[in-house]
Amino acid sequence: MGQRIFLALRSALYISGFMLLWLWLMPQWLNIRSSTEFPSQHPARWFGLLLLVPGAIIAISCFVNFFVVGKGTPAPFDAPRHLVISGPYRYVRNPMYLGAGLVLLGCGVLFAEFSGVLVGYALAIIVLVNLFVFFYEEPTLRDKFGAEYLEYCKNVRRWIPRTRAWEHSQQQAVATR
Repeated sequence: MGQRIFLALRSALYISGFMLLWLWLMPQWLNIRSSTEFPSQHPARWFGLLLLVPGAIIAISCFVNFFVVGKGTPAPFDAPRHLVISGPYRYVRNPMYLGAGLVLLGCGVLFAEFSGVLVGYALAIIVLVNLFVFFYEEPTLRDKFGAEYLEYCKNVRRWIPRTRAWEHSQQQAVATR
């Protein structure tokens, strides 16, 4: 029980650190100005919630799956011990990044002033995430989980969600016939 509580606290710490870095510190370091007016004074900005809320739900679901199924956290240095291919991971291989991207985009629509710096910031994040996934995360998962991860990659795309959830057990049953 104590290990699960410690794991939950570590996950909460990493989630908080992620939000602090990408939603508050990075925009300040890059001098991205936030609107001085409350968003309700700009009704169109509330459309940002249409991105932010589903993105947050997806990201939180991923964190929960990492904790419950994977017995780990999203942090690369405290990664899950088991391959997580449940929940949103049945539709797309990187739902946490997609959810976090929707949160960032929603916050940008809701609070930020449009600028070239903001667009550059978004493009830089997209490039960095892709480089991280391609050169670190996927090779690490292939090494750690082997054939199970390769089978998952054959059936679930990196960025474009499936229309129907992939069922790992069904795939294995078909392969053994």
